[in-house]
Amino acid sequence: QVQLVESGGGLVQAGGSLRLSCAASGRAFSGYAMGWFRQAPGKEREFVVGITWSGGSTYYADSVKGRFTISRDNAKRTVYLQMNSLKPEDTAVYYCAAGFAIVASKLAQKEMYAYWGQGTQVTVSS
Repeated sequence: QVQLVESGGGLVQAGGSLRLSCAASGRAFSGYAMGWFRQAPGKEREFVVGITWSGGSTYYADSVKGRFTISRDNAKRTVYLQMNSLKPEDTAVYYCAAGFAIVASKLAQKEMYAYWGQGTQVTVSS
């Protein structure tokens, strides 16, 4: 079992930055890939970015490539999402997710992730 808690969301103006954190707890964490997804009102939950257990591979949605950066600190059991140059269309609830042994080619597949956090709201004003 892995429990995930996101933090760092908030209100920011367009062009600004936010850093989200996702802290993992529970007996299991080793071997888990991590991902960030988001869901805007009235829309499906969509993939944002994922990172393998080692941190050696990442995969970004085209909409955030070059603006968002994922990283992880396995010693702290925490994954981060640095979001720069934010746009109003980035407004959503952001969810952290964990999945065991997800390979890089499957990081974007929502069904690969077994554990999800409760989400943190990110609002970007124009």
